Amino acid sequence: MEFFRAFLVGGSICAVGQILIDKTKLTPARILVLFVTLGVFLTVIGIYEPLVEYGGAGATVPIVGFGYSLGKGAMKAVQKDGLLGAFTGGITGTAGGIAAAIFFGYIVAVVFSPKEKN
Repeated sequence: MEFFRAFLVGGSICAVGQILIDKTKLTPARILVLFVTLGVFLTVIGIYEPLVEYGGAGATVPIVGFGYSLGKGAMKAVQKDGLLGAFTGGITGTAGGIAAAIFFGYIVAVVFSPKEKN
């Protein structure tokens, strides 16, 4: 049942993104920023946490989950460090994912060489 809930939540998030691409004039970059910002906003007002508990990876893996991680890290750091935590907490909360993306991107770039399309 956990996989079904993850598929349902993640698929719904992706379907909303696809509808925004198909039915609006928003560029993919603007939709990305919208989703990250929405993830932070929904985390701050307390709506996204129940969605994460219900949907698991379906809620944390899409880009909205990155916003959730930023918001959660910032809120935790504000409680610990005060106002300074609002600026440092998001980066601290997402540092592992960012480092992994950089590392694996580098490995893929070294291993594979680009080829021209014919």
